[in-house]
Amino acid sequence: MPASTPKRPRIAVLADSDTRWKWGALTADRIAPGPSMEAAPREAAQAGPLLDGFLLRGRATPTPRQLEEVGVRADSLREVTAVEFLRAMAEGTYDVLVLSLVGGGVQAMLHGLARVWEHRASRPVVVTGYVGVVYEKLADGLLLRHGADLVLANSRQDADRFRAVYEGVGADASAVTEVALPFLGGAAYEGEHTPYTVVFAAQPSVPDSRKDRTYLLNRLVQHARRHPEREVLLKLRSKPGEHTTHIEELPYQRLVQRLDPPANFSLVYGNMGEVLDRTDLLVTVSSTAALESLHRRIPTVVLTDLGIRESLGNHHFVGSGCLASWDLLDAGHRPVPDEEWVSRQGVAADGSYESAFDAARKRIAALLDRPGGLPPLTPYYTPVTAPGYLPGILARHHLGPDGTPLPGAPAADKDPGPVRQIVRRAARGAYRHGVQRVAPVIRRMGEL
Repeated sequence: MPASTPKRPRIAVLADSDTRWKWGALTADRIAPGPSMEAAPREAAQAGPLLDGFLLRGRATPTPRQLEEVGVRADSLREVTAVEFLRAMAEGTYDVLVLSLVGGGVQAMLHGLARVWEHRASRPVVVTGYVGVVYEKLADGLLLRHGADLVLANSRQDADRFRAVYEGVGADASAVTEVALPFLGGAAYEGEHTPYTVVFAAQPSVPDSRKDRTYLLNRLVQHARRHPEREVLLKLRSKPGEHTTHIEELPYQRLVQRLDPPANFSLVYGNMGEVLDRTDLLVTVSSTAALESLHRRIPTVVLTDLGIRESLGNHHFVGSGCLASWDLLDAGHRPVPDEEWVSRQGVAADGSYESAFDAARKRIAALLDRPGGLPPLTPYYTPVTAPGYLPGILARHHLGPDGTPLPGAPAADKDPGPVRQIVRRAARGAYRHGVQRVAPVIRRMGEL
């Protein structure tokens, strides 16, 4: 008799932006119970998980172009409100659920899920985490994620910090599980390309002032003029009008229109991994792209031109050996990363990446085999521990203090009709116009 085909685990991912969809979907592949997914892409991994994607409706809901650029495929993918998602979780059967949301969204879903699953004999293993470097709101973000079965830490350093926060407030820290960033990979850097290529990885909200963004853009263009033999690329996350995880009020595309860049300077979009394939020097303020680049041993610079500040996120790279300024780069400086720092950041440039998700997979398998099923979800924040904070978080997702949908909460038993679709598109367009055009003007007026 032929060998029986093992059951493919079924995983749901809820995400609220293009970056979080990428993190959530790739994490689902990495942590799926069963054989490691490292050796083959989703399309070739026949034993991989069945992946159902849910995109939480909001300001940063990915556009079709952004989803195509991310390049992650799902067996199904649809846009939902929080209430619609909770209904799907009440009716569906999954092995694992990945909540790839901002902290408040995770907390709201944990309470909503605790309510819809309260009478079920079994439930999925709930997993959450961060899409990249955690450099701000550590305690706030972590406590909003408390209650998931696994809270993934992208590095040994983050795992230690996460446990310290939970234990410091008397919360259970056993959910913290060390992994690595799920989108690391690609061929190791083997030497200079022709032409030598410098890539500046832009970020939507860092820095956030016109002055600082214009300064960085000018220095990048000046570098291209100083080195006409090089190709200088400005790697952008989104096109004007699109939103990512963070709001971009001053797109570089608009700022560059005021300049006259040389022929060897250009804007690029697309998958970061494909851009790194031709990169000889990666420059950024604090983008997670720096960790992708370090993983592949590409020369990587974290800029100090605007200072080393928590608001910029580049303070995270203190001790990395990667901090430098444009003046140093123009003069030919090439950074040498500190190996000990790199090893603590989950970069796994030493070849250990293949085993980085083993602990998470084993833990999920053990939870799925737990006699009697899993216990109810028990977040740290409750109406008793945070009566002045939690209700507002839940209300933003149209949930009451006990996790049940509020009267009149947006939900639909069928696809939206043409009128609703037009209204939704108009509202989203008006919001983006307000964020990108009106809000900056109001701020500038306030500074007069």
